[in-house]
Amino acid sequence: MTYQKKTGLGKGLSALLNDSEAVQTATAPSRQETNPLGSISHIPVSQIEVNPFQPRTEFDQTALQELSESIQLQGLIQPITVRKAGVNHYQLISGERRLRASKLAGLKEVPAYIRTADDQQMLEMALIENIQRENLNAIEVALSFQRMIDEVGLKQEELGDRVSKNRSTVTNYLRLLKLAPAIQAAIRDAEISMGHAKALLSLEDADKQLYALKEIVSKGLSVRKAEELVKEIQQAGAQKKTNKGEPISFQYQKVQDDLASKFNTRVKLKLQGKGKGAIEIPFLSEDDLNRILELLDW
Repeated sequence: MTYQKKTGLGKGLSALLNDSEAVQTATAPSRQETNPLGSISHIPVSQIEVNPFQPRTEFDQTALQELSESIQLQGLIQPITVRKAGVNHYQLISGERRLRASKLAGLKEVPAYIRTADDQQMLEMALIENIQRENLNAIEVALSFQRMIDEVGLKQEELGDRVSKNRSTVTNYLRLLKLAPAIQAAIRDAEISMGHAKALLSLEDADKQLYALKEIVSKGLSVRKAEELVKEIQQAGAQKKTNKGEPISFQYQKVQDDLASKFNTRVKLKLQGKGKGAIEIPFLSEDDLNRILELLDW
């Protein structure tokens, strides 16, 4: 089988942005209505619309303000990249954070590379630029990967080549989208890590995922402790049943197991529905009863 070297989009951001027309040094600002492709021109910010394929949905306002203050002092050193969308009309390819900060700094125009790009390249450029330079949160990466699969028609292996990640890494990101929305929000807001999320993926039931999330966040559990918690929940779900023959919920199972550990004897929860029930604590002798009573501070 003959191996054909991949070209163009398979090389990452540099291949997307650099071609035979790439500029090595900045040219003098151009104020003509039609700016030459492949050059660096100064374009009014009012003529630039944001990239509709931008994977980043949130920007740190404090960081934007700091960048804005730097731009006020030094100017925008690194040009943004745009594509021409009409007369005096441009669409942002990459550099939305820089464009936002420039607007905050009061700049009326910004230096920009003018490129040619179709929608597929726009999406890929935005994704790769953000992953390489701005560290998207895991959910934003996952959503961007899914868009490239759905809208560009890439397979996972091809997607991995585009972003220089192996197929298993791409798969792990995409699996995050199967988690409950509240858990995806916790990942986005950095309340839990990718490692925590991978542990939660072992739980198929959304209620169990949410219960584990609450425990992880409230107790500040490490990834290792989160994995142990998930195993406990899985084991509880596979074990005892109520006297009606129905599986006991993992929450009640955990309470039952915790009580059994506290009293060092088998404890049984008898559920009667509507939140009602009874706790049964058997004892083997009078001394055993006194021991349990002492634990109850009777």
